[in-house]
Amino acid sequence: MKINHDTDPARLSSKLDRLFELSGKKIQLLEKNWDPARGTPVFTVQGRYTTRGWTEWTQGFQYGMALLQFDATGESSFLELGRARTVERMAPHVSHTGVHDHGFNNISTYGNLRRLIREGRIAADAWELRFHELALKLSGAVQAARWSTTADGLGYIYSFNGPHSLFVDTIRSLRSLGLAHQLGHVLMSEGDQPVSLLSRLVLHGRATARYNINYGQGRDAFDVRGRTVHEAIFNRNDGRFRCPST
Repeated sequence: MKINHDTDPARLSSKLDRLFELSGKKIQLLEKNWDPARGTPVFTVQGRYTTRGWTEWTQGFQYGMALLQFDATGESSFLELGRARTVERMAPHVSHTGVHDHGFNNISTYGNLRRLIREGRIAADAWELRFHELALKLSGAVQAARWSTTADGLGYIYSFNGPHSLFVDTIRSLRSLGLAHQLGHVLMSEGDQPVSLLSRLVLHGRATARYNINYGQGRDAFDVRGRTVHEAIFNRNDGRFRCPST
């Protein structure tokens, strides 16, 4: 990678205008042509979105795109689209116990709406702000409850593959725990015991660094320093690391 240190934002203005012109059209076409009964658009085949039923991790991007389009252009139709679809269709993602993707789905929708309200970009009464914050609190707690411990005292939010599976990219979804913690929330566990969302965020990060990153020595002597393992596998009988998967 060669970085051009002389580039400044003004020189990108025309390209950014073109970018948002195209993205606006794509968002409108997806809203017009996509049938929600098919699930969520995940990947393209011959240039058209299709779905993949093993995980619903992109619906927050679908409606979050509209909110970001409004953020960039001020076009109110995109705000109305993103806001309406968040309220109508995103609640199942808040309570979804079967995925590791809460940050993707819920920060992209409820989180962006909360941010726009707090920045004064959109008008909203206090209850709308509290509505989005409640969704974010619950999302963070539900995500943190998807938990496996490890033999070395760490732990991780396990992937949709099951309790044995730590995905490296789940770390991008930890923002659901971080935001819920900032909002003063905790996960209430058995015996009314509070579980710190910040603690689980940190433990997951440390486990990811230990087991999903190759350091070019010891266990990873055969591999290149800095490469990542997509999935680390653990023995759930004792919590010990077994091997890299993919």
